[in-house]
Amino acid sequence: MKKLILTLVVLLATNSFFAQTVFDKFDNQDDITAVIVNKKMFTLLSKMEVKDAQTKQYVNLIKKLDNLKVFMTTNDKKADEMKAVSDKYVKTSALEELMRLNEKGKSVKIYVKSGATDSQVKELLMFIEGSGKEETVLMSLTGDFDLNELSVLTDKMSLPGGDDLKKASKGSKAKK
Repeated sequence: MKKLILTLVVLLATNSFFAQTVFDKFDNQDDITAVIVNKKMFTLLSKMEVKDAQTKQYVNLIKKLDNLKVFMTTNDKKADEMKAVSDKYVKTSALEELMRLNEKGKSVKIYVKSGATDSQVKELLMFIEGSGKEETVLMSLTGDFDLNELSVLTDKMSLPGGDDLKKASKGSKAKK
């Protein structure tokens, strides 16, 4: 009986460990818009018919993605909570700051967890702190992709902060 209980506890613990992230608490909350795309959707999208070079680049990129989570709010209390959670996550994970931008009352921070090369990314975290009526955005992207490919993703998916991600990917090219 003890073995059965122990096995169930281990199975439930590992299932919840792999299925959730620290940001999932923002899903299904009032005043927070959530967009979540899982590996299955990326797999389905990667089977699209490809006709032009830019779409082919896009399809090649989405094959490498595992998860995309975007949370947006104009509620100050929720924005503060999102900021606190993202700041804590950055401190406790192996993320490196890629870019920081303060412009017109908007603060953008982009962090990455590197892969095998400098431009390979396993995780990208972007936090845009809006001011006034501007949205606060928290985005988490996981997979095994090249940072230089992100501009294609931001163009095709119209991601919030897409222009800032383009600047970050161009900045990574300049470092080499």
